Amino acid sequence: MVKQRTAVKNRLHSVLHRHHVNPPTGDLFADHNRDWWLALDLPPTERLRTHQDIATLDHIEHLLADLDAELARLSTQPPWNEFVPLLIQIPGLALLSAMTVLAAIGDISRFPTDKQLVGYAGLGAGVRHSGKSHHDGHISKQGRRDLRRVLIEAAWSAVNTHPYWKSQFARLCRHKPQGVAIVAIARKLLVAIWHILSERVADCHAEPAMVACKLLRWSWQLTDEQRGGLTSRQFVRYGLLRLQLGHDLKDLTYGGKPRGLAPVDEILALFPELAPLA
Repeated sequence: MVKQRTAVKNRLHSVLHRHHVNPPTGDLFADHNRDWWLALDLPPTERLRTHQDIATLDHIEHLLADLDAELARLSTQPPWNEFVPLLIQIPGLALLSAMTVLAAIGDISRFPTDKQLVGYAGLGAGVRHSGKSHHDGHISKQGRRDLRRVLIEAAWSAVNTHPYWKSQFARLCRHKPQGVAIVAIARKLLVAIWHILSERVADCHAEPAMVACKLLRWSWQLTDEQRGGLTSRQFVRYGLLRLQLGHDLKDLTYGGKPRGLAPVDEILALFPELAPLA
């Protein structure tokens, strides 16, 4: 659906280029610019195509909203609700990408070792045999293409935003091209995912404030019922407690605004079974 939306936007951009039309400032495809698109002085055929593309864009946006709502609902249902909080600790993984990873992997017990999961994703190095010699080559790319794509995207996000992964990327880039280094980071992230899902533990490199921001975004995608009646501030603290992270974190800054978190005691009063994790 996102690819279709991108194709429509590219077609609309090409109309402006062909007719040397200066677009308005801001988001060209925002709702308040719909009338501007429909009022463009274009040849009849171009006008028809533009109107149809605008209608297609609106339709796709509605479909994407429905898909996002369904993914959010699924993320609170078994078995996803147990594993989504574990995965969104990973830099670059949010709700959509976490669900993509979980759907691709399935039951983590299918992979007794992290190497098997790496091979399943096609992120392991291929080996070329020639007589008695063998040479490590590029990644095999024999595996789940969707899993590999999500991990590469997560790797780029990690090296741009997370101190640990940024330093690992810089170290690798001293000896390898950037493309090879980012694949190595993606492979390391997948190994971390295997350990996190297999052992049900927090990521040893997790940044509590960063994880709290992801939990906050996730909470905004859910209804009150899907949050189990919790407010967003309670939902974030509940998620942090389950991960045994951020006990001293009282607030965070998101969207340029300070946002308070529910106290630990408030959540323990609602969920006393979490006391051993506090």
